Amino acid sequence: MEEMTTMDSEEQIKLVDNRNKPISKSPQPQRSWKPVKILVFSVVGLMSSVLFLALIFKKLHSDHLWNGLDFRPFEEDVEANYTWPADKQQEKLLGGLLSEGLDEKSCVSRYQFARYRKGPVRRPSPHLISRLRSYEALHKRCGPYTESFNRSLEYFKSGRYNSSAGPADCKYIVWLTRAGLGNRMITLASSFLYALLTNRILLVDPEAHFSDLFCEPFPETSWLVPSDFPIIDEFGSFNRKSRRTFGNLLKKNAFGSSKAALVPSYVYLHLVSDYTDDDKRFFCDQDHTVLQKVPWLLVRSDLYFAPSLFLMPSFQQELADLFPEKETVFHFLGRYLFHPANAVWRAIVRYYNDYLANADETIAIQVRVLDTGDAPFKQVMKQILGCVIKENILPRVNETLKGLPMNITSGISKTKAVLMTSLTPDYFEAVRDMYQEHPTVTGEVVKVYQPSHEEYQHSKNQMHNMKAWAEIYLLSLSDKLVTTAKSTFGYVAQSLGDLKPWILYKPEDYKPNSDPVCQRGVSMEPCFQAPPNNDCKSKRMIDIGKMVPYIRHCEDMNWNWGLKLFGEDGES
Repeated sequence: MEEMTTMDSEEQIKLVDNRNKPISKSPQPQRSWKPVKILVFSVVGLMSSVLFLALIFKKLHSDHLWNGLDFRPFEEDVEANYTWPADKQQEKLLGGLLSEGLDEKSCVSRYQFARYRKGPVRRPSPHLISRLRSYEALHKRCGPYTESFNRSLEYFKSGRYNSSAGPADCKYIVWLTRAGLGNRMITLASSFLYALLTNRILLVDPEAHFSDLFCEPFPETSWLVPSDFPIIDEFGSFNRKSRRTFGNLLKKNAFGSSKAALVPSYVYLHLVSDYTDDDKRFFCDQDHTVLQKVPWLLVRSDLYFAPSLFLMPSFQQELADLFPEKETVFHFLGRYLFHPANAVWRAIVRYYNDYLANADETIAIQVRVLDTGDAPFKQVMKQILGCVIKENILPRVNETLKGLPMNITSGISKTKAVLMTSLTPDYFEAVRDMYQEHPTVTGEVVKVYQPSHEEYQHSKNQMHNMKAWAEIYLLSLSDKLVTTAKSTFGYVAQSLGDLKPWILYKPEDYKPNSDPVCQRGVSMEPCFQAPPNNDCKSKRMIDIGKMVPYIRHCEDMNWNWGLKLFGEDGES
């Protein structure tokens, strides 16, 4: 019976492909009568006006259906006034990951997130909890405008640091902004991990404008570089050609011998995709040791470089103690660092409660298309439907019952809410219309939402970034997640949400007749997309995905490229 009434993904794509069909034009007989011409022009003008008004109505109607994110304050901050039961305090603190005592109303999301998690909260290792509490104390003692900070600032200004008098009281790593929000978050988490491993203080470039996006993560202090920092106006100019890059300084022997006391007061770490082989020596223990003496490090990256830290012998034992479950690195660091600022959190809560909270299951689909020429609408829709239907993420629809109520085929009233994120509205409209116009064969009701459609990525537009952050967070609250390969936006959502996604092959790389159209991720960790691939000792190219069992090549990268953290035995 189902064979007669249901469609496979090839057939279902026909339901959403009508927009690309050309409109046929019939030849019109020529008339010479002026009254007829006047009538024709009048009718055309009237039709144009109606069409114009219809387009406006459609846009307003669509905007209403998108249910856009609302960043206005609550009239009454219900979230901040919520009282956790005594037996739920560990859930509130995410198993000890967070410290107590912060002003809850200044950052409502910090202690309210756990209320929206459907699954159990992962427990961080006792060693990670201990190191985070130690770091918080260190940051409070060494943070901006403290006595220790001011003393270290004098070292920075001098240009050289004499380590013979002993190690600097406080050492720092300054994160410099680059690329879009997803890239910023994965690189900042990597930099914080490095700070934990080397007892440095993490400071953040204020040019990232994080105050509208995230709460300050460290108690009673700030992570922002002060506005009067000596070279703050030069942060944007650092690149791989800068004379202060680690690679260039190594080539010039600027550190002298291993026993030399005089070292540069600051070094720039260029860990961007275009970094040189000399810059990559940062990940080699024998070269990296000289950095222990340098009080100030500046880092710019667009990569999740945490996996390569696990390959450095000097860090391996500490990392094993911090993260017994290797695939939880970004999950824990992200949950610790990235708490939505109040305006963003309120938008998230509003949207979630209004459209997602009451569904029996929430499905999130993140679509990222960089080149629509290489990935036309029909091809991408075929890929999306092929994945969600073949993997039983969403039910098939019954074309023969078009126009009837969505649950006509069954008495079941189970509801699935589909949250779609994309820069364009096309995919949302197609999936929404398909489930509005056709009942599902299972009787389930499928409702489709898209919070925003920005058309283009505007990384320097703060409202764009607030919407992006809200959407990432909403994706992370789903029960099942479908992401686009190689997308840092998706990486952050899956790791924060403790989700192993179904990964859509990159639309630009996907071949129309490929099968399968997606694959299930094995690890929720982000991918280090451009890791070093030379052995530190022999300097020869090696397969770094086979060095240890818990680091392998990424599922979503071609040609066995990229590095990713997996379970200890290579599986999660």
